[in-house]
Amino acid sequence: MLYALFRHFADSDFPGHHLMDYITFRSGISLALAMIIALIFGRLIIDRLQRGQIGETVRNLGLEGQMKKTGTPTMGGLIIILSILVPCLLIGNLGNVYMILMLVATVWMGVIGFLDDYRKLKYHNKEGLKGKYKITGQVGLGLIVGLTMWLSPDVVMRQNMEVVNESNHEVEVVHRQIEEKTPQTTIPFVKNHNFNYEWLTGWIKDKEAATTLGWIVFVFVVIFVVTAVSNGANLTDGLDGLCAGTSAIIGLALAIMAYLGGNVIYSGYLDIMYIPGSEELVVFAGAFIGALVGFLWYNAFPAQVFMGDTGSLTIGGILAVFAILIRKELLIPLLCLIFFIEDLSVMVQVAYFKYSKKRTGVGQRVFKMTPIHHHFQKPGEGADCLIKYPYNPIPESKIVTRFWIAGILLAAMTFVTLKIR
Repeated sequence: MLYALFRHFADSDFPGHHLMDYITFRSGISLALAMIIALIFGRLIIDRLQRGQIGETVRNLGLEGQMKKTGTPTMGGLIIILSILVPCLLIGNLGNVYMILMLVATVWMGVIGFLDDYRKLKYHNKEGLKGKYKITGQVGLGLIVGLTMWLSPDVVMRQNMEVVNESNHEVEVVHRQIEEKTPQTTIPFVKNHNFNYEWLTGWIKDKEAATTLGWIVFVFVVIFVVTAVSNGANLTDGLDGLCAGTSAIIGLALAIMAYLGGNVIYSGYLDIMYIPGSEELVVFAGAFIGALVGFLWYNAFPAQVFMGDTGSLTIGGILAVFAILIRKELLIPLLCLIFFIEDLSVMVQVAYFKYSKKRTGVGQRVFKMTPIHHHFQKPGEGADCLIKYPYNPIPESKIVTRFWIAGILLAAMTFVTLKIR
């Protein structure tokens, strides 16, 4: 709203109207505003949740300090969603297709998470919304994002390529002057860092059919990424501040990538594609990071509120869609490795338990407990599992801090891959 208002005075002498033309200014304001909203309205929302007796039901799993969390208000993801939406609606360019898709993703996943938490609280169980409905919602969001990127004329890119300067024989990175509609993405460790999904369908002689099928492959990849990252963030939300802190680090890395990819000079330096209009995503990222940092004020150990699935599913969906829009979805396995390890630990645990039970009649576990962050909370001595290390339980706050450090390292490594060819 304010962005549109300031644009209305673009040709006048209204003081300060040019500030809204600077992405850095608007993203900084977005971050600060989101933090303020989270801090002020967060307290009000927590008090309202307490009065409504909307508290977490905790099962006794033998984890230190676990039962003390019983009754802690949940559905705190509402704080995060509110803190994201308000700054974006105020100072975001609502005519930008990338901003629109991020707002849709936020609301879409927020509704799914809210329904999940609502059913848990209403029926006093841990199941919530059935898995098939959550998967359907995630697939639906993937379809919306994938098809919009395919069909919208505003979603284009300018491919980067290396040329040799004849005067000094140095290799320079330039971008094509033509904006292309193509299912390309960034991939590390290769020249020009580009991968085109059409290459997977190059065996088809009909060029138009090959292009169409390439986009279809891209849409399926989008669906997979949205589902995987969203579920990974959901599983990571098990310790105070773990999901919020880790996601803020990932969000900061993606914000930098969006800024670089939306600037023709910086994208040339990194030898990555230039995506016109994607710089608007930095404004959204500012609100996202500010909302998470503000939420951490109340969610840090010992937590005064839990984000619930309202928050974790929304965060995962946001990170997935954001990475897809800036064509960095193939960097997600490294950048969001913590999420995938959480996912993988559960799958390995379940698969090996079923396998060992079928083979010996007695099920055995690989980890002391999954998701993997709980493995570090339980003592190893006497545990019936393959991996008993560490033998002594690690305090919750230390586990969270170490996961944050791992997240920072993974973010740094993700940037490093873009310069290794």
